Amino acid sequence: MRFLLNWPWALSCFFVSSVTTAIAVVGLYLVRRKYSADLLKENHEVAAIIFNAFGVLYAVVVAFVVFVTWNGYDEATKNLQLEASQVIDLFHSAKAFPDPASRVIQDGLISYTNLVHDDELRRMAEGDISIYSAGALRNLLAVFDTMEDKSIPNRELYMESLRRLNNLAEYRRLRIFAGNDTVPPIMWLIMLLGGVIMVLYTYYFGVRNIRAQYGMTSALTIMISLILFVVYVLDHPFTGSGRVSAKPYDEAMELMQKEYSEPSIRK
Repeated sequence: MRFLLNWPWALSCFFVSSVTTAIAVVGLYLVRRKYSADLLKENHEVAAIIFNAFGVLYAVVVAFVVFVTWNGYDEATKNLQLEASQVIDLFHSAKAFPDPASRVIQDGLISYTNLVHDDELRRMAEGDISIYSAGALRNLLAVFDTMEDKSIPNRELYMESLRRLNNLAEYRRLRIFAGNDTVPPIMWLIMLLGGVIMVLYTYYFGVRNIRAQYGMTSALTIMISLILFVVYVLDHPFTGSGRVSAKPYDEAMELMQKEYSEPSIRK
């Protein structure tokens, strides 16, 4: 189903709801061919009680999963924004360091930003990324590790920059971890099986107007399938058309390139 993530969201929702509704309507048609409405009405009283109880239980489970995945998506967005913010802060702080350390740090931050924007985010969408794969980040850490005390005019600024660099590495790890699937397979099994049971249950309510029953079954099927698809989208925050926006890195890159080209920066 990963191909659906790359489609426009409206087309993906239409495809998912259309396919599931078609299957549900065909199933209802086959059941009503075998069982008449009068026969099905005999079980309405008991069936309605069980259906309501099952519906409440299923709604609680799905609501919990939606909350968890939405919270994860929101955290992934915040981590990306904070990561880009740390890059900008480090870039500005590097101006206070003497050359060549200042130039090396700024060059490393620009390289790191390009790496994340052009390579890491693309590979995260394909599930092919490692927390140890950022050579640009390792180079920045090496610069700070090898910087001599006598070359640091402001010890407090150095410690603050080192703290921001560690924060940058942490936010990067959190971003990568958020790119993995967070909903375990057992939860997907419960939600999918529960959705199928909910739809199948509607087959055994005898409504004389079969068109009305087709409409009610279709509405329930569309709602369940779209909610489950939203969970699937939120569970892949860096994949497809609904992925987390890379705008913070676009803005960081634009700002650094502009300031780097100024004479006051290029000492």
